Formats: sequence, C-alpha cells, structure tokens
Amino acid sequence: MTLVQPNGEMSTMIQKELNENVSTRDSDLQHIKEWMEKQPHLPNTWDDARLMTFLRGCKFSLEKCKRKLDMYFTMRTAIPEFFNDRDMSLPELQEIMQFVHIPPLPGLTPTGRRVVFMRGINKDFPTPNVADLFKMTLMIGDVRLLEESTGVAGDVYVLDASVATPSHFAKFTPTLVKKFLICVQEAYPVKLKEVHIINISPLVDTIINFVKPFIKEKIRERIFVHSDLESLYKHIPQEMLPEEYGGNAGAIADLNNAWKAKLESYGGWFKEQEEIKADESRRPGKPKTHDDLFGVDGSFRKLAID
Repeated sequence: MTLVQPNGEMSTMIQKELNENVSTRDSDLQHIKEWMEKQPHLPNTWDDARLMTFLRGCKFSLEKCKRKLDMYFTMRTAIPEFFNDRDMSLPELQEIMQFVHIPPLPGLTPTGRRVVFMRGINKDFPTPNVADLFKMTLMIGDVRLLEESTGVAGDVYVLDASVATPSHFAKFTPTLVKKFLICVQEAYPVKLKEVHIINISPLVDTIINFVKPFIKEKIRERIFVHSDLESLYKHIPQEMLPEEYGGNAGAIADLNNAWKAKLESYGGWFKEQEEIKADESRRPGKPKTHDDLFGVDGSFRKLAID
C-alpha cells in the first residue's frame, strides 16, 4: 500500500492551507528541536520529518506544536493499553484485521484530504477488544506520521454502520472512548475535516449522541449522515472509494490487507518506539496524572443502548 503524496498545484494548495512558508519553515523546525532538547521529560531526539508533520498539522503555530508534542509523548505514557505491545504478530491484533476494515485510502481528494474508511465485516462476528482496536488505529496514525512527509490538508472519515449492533457498541465504554478521542484530538497533528456515516440505522443516532460530549464543537458540526451513496459522492469523489462503494480504489479487503502487511513490515520500528515517551518523574513542576488528563472515571455515565 503506497499512499499518494500531493505534488504540483495540490502541494501548493496544501502548503497555503497549512500556513507553510518555505522561507521560514526550517527556522521553525529548529526552534521546535531546541525546545524539545530543553524539556527534561521529553525525548531529546526525534526525526525532523515527524516534527515537520506536527508543525504542518498545527499550521506552524509554534506554541500549539509544543502543546501537541508534549501531549503526544504524555499519552504514550498515560495510556499503555494503546501504546504498549504494538506487535502485529499478536493474535489479538491479527483478529482486529479479521473483523474490522480500517484502511486509509491511497488517493487524496481534490482538496488534498486523506480518506479513512472504517467498517465491521459481519454483524455476527464478535466485538474485538476495543482497546486493541484503538491501538491498531493509532498504529496506523503513527505510520502516517512517517509516510505523509509532505503533509495533507486534513482527514475525512467514512464509517459504514451496516453491521453495527447494540451488542457491538456495548463494549465501547465511556472511559475508553474518552481516552481515545482526547488522544486523537489533543496529541496527534490531525485536522479532522469531516465524518461521514453511511448505511445508517436507528443505532447511529445513539452512537453520535454518545461520542458528542467527548469531541470538540467544531468536529460535531462536521458529522454527516447519509441515506445513500449518491449523497456521499457530493463530498468525496466516487472514483477514489473502494469498489464496493462504487469507486476504483480496489476491494476494501485488499486495501485492508495491504495495511496489515504494512504494519507488519514496521514491526521492528514499533518495538523501538515503545520506550519513546514522556518521563513524568522529570517533568518540570507537577507531573501530569491520569485524572488530570482524563478526569475521574467514576464520573462517567454508563453507555446504554436499547
């Protein structure tokens, strides 16, 4: 699976959207590198390409980039269930790919956005371990930090709810969902532009209302629910979708298997990355605790799906 990278006019358009100034980006990068070297609780070396990805995702706001980087390494310490044992040879991670398709698509929209497709395969399959599902999603995110070196203009998610059942979503506890959404929104340089939900059922409204308290207001306004694919095509070019959805990107199972192989090829890299995280014992001032980051678990309401 090779991710299409922007070039030509699209690259120029993305640079403009991300506030990237070719005459100052190197000095911005140097500023961030020097800042990291002065943070005793953070890794003091990290590759320039990923630091530049963070700068782009933060539209070259140096202060926002610092907050994101600090939170990125902090989350790797605070949520071990998402960031430890990221080994694709483990049966529980192999199982995720058997039950769920979650591939980023190879192409880009005309506005330079990456489309990520997510769907369950069969309503009768058991719900995989939700923490492992979130772990896999963040593994894909980390590979994208490496490979999307020239930046993209944002992410668009398409969620196919055709096989979603109440028993599946009963395992998505408020605690896990909140941790995941805080991690994605606060720690990754992701510009979430749109979320599209297709093959809807009455369950979809329940799920949307469940996640709304954990997502930012501007993202809530970017959730679109579609009654048919023609409605989806108004937002995403039909040809770039998987063939099951009328497009030319290939079978979604093949796309998913290609990402599975890609993650397996990064096995050694994931192992090396496991210790690259914040050391709260060395943080200046007060260490960040679990409650500081996520609140008190006991305050969450239970997920109830009829």
